[in-house]
Amino acid sequence: MSVRKGDGRSTVYNDITSPEKMEQVNPENLELEADYLEYLSSIGRAKSTIYQYEHNLHIFWCWNLDFNKNKFFVDMKKREFSKFQSHAINEWGWSPKRVRTVKATISSLSNFIENILDDEYEGYKPIVLKIESPADTAVRTKTVFKMDELQSLLDYLVENEEYMKACILSLAMNNGRRKAEIPRFKVSYFDDKNLICEGALYKTPEKMVTKGRGVQGKLLDVYTLAKPFKPYFDLWMEERKRLRIRSEWLFPRREGSKWMDKPMKTETLDSWAQTFSALMKKPFYWHSLRHFFTTRLAEANLPDSVIQDIIGWSSGDMIKLYNDMDKDKAFDKYFGANGIKDVRQSELTEL
Repeated sequence: MSVRKGDGRSTVYNDITSPEKMEQVNPENLELEADYLEYLSSIGRAKSTIYQYEHNLHIFWCWNLDFNKNKFFVDMKKREFSKFQSHAINEWGWSPKRVRTVKATISSLSNFIENILDDEYEGYKPIVLKIESPADTAVRTKTVFKMDELQSLLDYLVENEEYMKACILSLAMNNGRRKAEIPRFKVSYFDDKNLICEGALYKTPEKMVTKGRGVQGKLLDVYTLAKPFKPYFDLWMEERKRLRIRSEWLFPRREGSKWMDKPMKTETLDSWAQTFSALMKKPFYWHSLRHFFTTRLAEANLPDSVIQDIIGWSSGDMIKLYNDMDKDKAFDKYFGANGIKDVRQSELTEL
């Protein structure tokens, strides 16, 4: 077992599978897996989702090989699924969330057998979810950043002429996009012709692929607060000229001394997260900036419907999840010595 620290937080990671082990896996299980994954593709599941399901099944097959006599999946009993869960928690050190994720894949495979392969396995009943999952407990410390902390980091990066890092940090601060989405921005997205709301927001001229159901994921218009982002964008664009970078991608991949016309890898962002964590002396991970951006919009008294549309959520319930504003601070905005305050909503141009 090893510890991976790719995003600024420690994650228990196990090298459970291997090509050598997979060659020994019960052929009936591999055939079942192939049929199941083909079915997922036929109903439009995203490639990334199918890959994750395949990975989860490989973990289960290798456990089954090592500790359950390589038994055929259809013949497994509740006791065996319970043993897998216990092994994952006690031997591999998995979090409850990871256990539930892999169990969801196994359960989905069970449903596939019951609903699609019922002519081959008559009478089969899914039993995986009859095994109670471990209680959901936090295994990572949530990091909440204040503006002055992130501004100090931006200032440090600029002072040390780390303009690319400053630009990408500012971008994430000002649009709250996920780590996998950040490298997909193009230089052309930040042309003045893409400014809306009297110059308050950049709106991407084409919809971007974001996390969601379906083969393509979810396609969204993406918005970035223009005023706070523009200075760092300009610094990086000047640096790009000096480096003679001609890639259409705002943050291109670098291989050796050569800049490629490809977006940077997320592994680079993982490395930078470690650097930022060391500089700030607290865990930095890119998803914390999604919380930061949501909180910033909420603190400016923007209506929930506007926040929801800017970030691209299908439900306003996500705002409560991502808004890290302290309750007492929230109350201070609305209550004072004279009772209820007359609160003015901020304009986007003021952010």
